[in-house]
Amino acid sequence: MDENISTFEEVLNRDGRLIYTNVGISMLPLICEGRDVLTIEKCDTSSLKKYDVVLFRRKNVKGRGKYILHRIIKFLPGNRFWIVGDNCAEGETVDADMILGVLKGIYRNNKLVNFNGIGYRCYVCFWCAPYPLRFILIKAKAFFIRGIRAVAHKLTYKRH
Repeated sequence: MDENISTFEEVLNRDGRLIYTNVGISMLPLICEGRDVLTIEKCDTSSLKKYDVVLFRRKNVKGRGKYILHRIIKFLPGNRFWIVGDNCAEGETVDADMILGVLKGIYRNNKLVNFNGIGYRCYVCFWCAPYPLRFILIKAKAFFIRGIRAVAHKLTYKRH
């Protein structure tokens, strides 16, 4: 491993801020891989609010883990959070000590997305707030797409 590569934790501890491009689709449609540049700032978990997007590290058995950027949906007892990606049907419980930072900026086409603007507030209100309904919509969409692919596959198979 290259000695010059720092982990997200090291960058946040050293600089208080991490700027990077996201990998993955779990935060679509808000964050698009390869399009958006994100600013994450180190935070005190006591200052977090419902619907904040946080970066956390999901640890595996060997102590390593994967960095995840998801949204807080609910505060749970014992300094824990129910966190879900905007494009995910299922969430997970995250302990406060797993949270590394909070999303403070999204730069799209060199413009900062306004978290206080009407567009973002409507997005949170209509897409993030009704999480149980979103769960049903995402599952229905996946079912519909699987059905279309199955039909397309059968049509393609019959032609050959």
